[in-house]
Amino acid sequence: MFAAGCFNRVHPAHLRLLRQARALGDRLVLVVSNDAHNKKPNAVPAARRRAVLKRLGVADEVVVGAPDGFAATLRRLRPDILVLGYDQRLPDAETERAVRELGVELIVMPWFPGKEDARASRCS
Repeated sequence: MFAAGCFNRVHPAHLRLLRQARALGDRLVLVVSNDAHNKKPNAVPAARRRAVLKRLGVADEVVVGAPDGFAATLRRLRPDILVLGYDQRLPDAETERAVRELGVELIVMPWFPGKEDARASRCS
């Protein structure tokens, strides 16, 4: 099981999504976006985002994504399932190709009432 995002500001909707993602399988690997891909004005360094998420215990492993893109991270870690939040999309054609080539099942989680504005933590 694999989930990913920027996580510049971790909020309750993130935690809810990650708990539900973890319940879908035996092991959840969480990938925080590499600093090269996190271009938001409120960007937090990847090492700090990783440390916060590790401390929260929402995943079995928290890693920083590859600097050369999400597809490279997928190919390196070879997950069987990729969980996306309701507002997430695969970032590019190369990632779509990697998902197909690896046979990764894509699960898009539903929107949760009461969540904060997810746009605040999306990658650019």
